[in-house]
Amino acid sequence: MTKIQENLLLGIWATALIATAGSLYFSEVRGYIPCELCWIQRIFMYPLVIVVGVAYFQKNVRIALTSLIISGIGGMISLYHYGIQKLAFLSESAPSCGQVPCTGQYINYFGFITIPFLALIAFILIAGMSIYLLKTIKEEK
Repeated sequence: MTKIQENLLLGIWATALIATAGSLYFSEVRGYIPCELCWIQRIFMYPLVIVVGVAYFQKNVRIALTSLIISGIGGMISLYHYGIQKLAFLSESAPSCGQVPCTGQYINYFGFITIPFLALIAFILIAGMSIYLLKTIKEEK
């Protein structure tokens, strides 16, 4: 494993860890109750911390495809969630999410940064690093 591959694995892991810590901060410290779509995004983010962390210590770069698929699915959910928060035509037809509406915005920094937006950025970063890691693996062959 090259140094750049090692750094990419570490970057993927750190991004997933920071996103996980951030979501736990919002729910456990700030007391924000996650909606159904937030829970689904967590289902795709939280395992990345463990899976990529183990891969990093095992020096297993083959995890790149797995992290790309997981982050791609999670990113699509985040994009949809962000869309129903910010686009009127989507928010009007948004599904009922149980105790907390998925259209709710606990934070809205600068008029566009919401919790699903932060998750989307994390998923995009993880996907981007995973693609680059796959590229380095292919170049080695």
